[in-house]
Amino acid sequence: MEEAIKVVEEAFKEKGLGKVQMPSKQYLFYKKYGGDLRVMPSYLEELDISAVKIVNSHPENRKYNLPTVMAIIVLIEPKTGAPLAIMDGTWITAIRTGAASAVATKYLARKNSKILGLIGAGAQAYTQLKGISCIVDFKEVWVWSLKSDEIEKFIQRVEEEYPGKVFYAAKTIKDAVRNADIIVTATPSRKPLVDAEWIKGDIHINAIGADAPGKQELDPRILKKAKIVVDDLNQSCHGGEVNVPLAQGLLKIEDIYGELGEIVAGKKVGRASDDELTVFVSTGLAIQDAVTANLVYRKALKSGIGKLVDIKEFLSF
Repeated sequence: MEEAIKVVEEAFKEKGLGKVQMPSKQYLFYKKYGGDLRVMPSYLEELDISAVKIVNSHPENRKYNLPTVMAIIVLIEPKTGAPLAIMDGTWITAIRTGAASAVATKYLARKNSKILGLIGAGAQAYTQLKGISCIVDFKEVWVWSLKSDEIEKFIQRVEEEYPGKVFYAAKTIKDAVRNADIIVTATPSRKPLVDAEWIKGDIHINAIGADAPGKQELDPRILKKAKIVVDDLNQSCHGGEVNVPLAQGLLKIEDIYGELGEIVAGKKVGRASDDELTVFVSTGLAIQDAVTANLVYRKALKSGIGKLVDIKEFLSF
């Protein structure tokens, strides 16, 4: 995770400096199955790293004993356009999303934060905890999920990994967030879960779950009084936490403070005081996948992991 945070932070900086090519996600909606598919290409020009990810989101996949998110990443050699590697992107997606929240937390959360509230107890909650713990030394973690057995499994998994931290199963969302210094929302919800009346006015929120049109997890009143930082303005407006409030006229584009890359690149200030309420709107960027996939690829080469294939055997020259 420490390595992933380093390369993801570098990717945000390159974006803030205008040195990346990254079209917004392209979607296919499988409405009758309650799922979707996204295609995410990118090229970091100065780092010379390029990749394309194909990833789904099917919240009902647990019925079929499948992950709700699955992905394939193709890492590309920019010089020739040839594929360098085809790799699983499911774990990379989870890790790079946790790393992005860690970067946002570094620049936007209070340094003395001690209590974390997790809304959702799935795979993403695990890597969110993993990433943010690299930045902030928590004392307490409150976890809420719609299914109580998921909370129990999550706490059992992390207790041994994080000695010295106390984990609590929250009976309600209010219990999970009311004393929190940092909140992470990581659910597929299409209606607000966190009420503005439940939270303190000086906290930081990583809004992760709303990553497609129609999704939202926060009371719009929270956004109205917050410093809103997005990962990508265009992508966030049609698929991030701000997409529904913008469509309903409850929020304006002008209410968005800026992009995380601008802050990492030094073009804008992150948290300006301990009194600010900050929200990071994460939709997941293709550049995060590219740099993390490149990291995995380089480590795999050094370790001799993977199957080497001569691409010429499959192509006609």
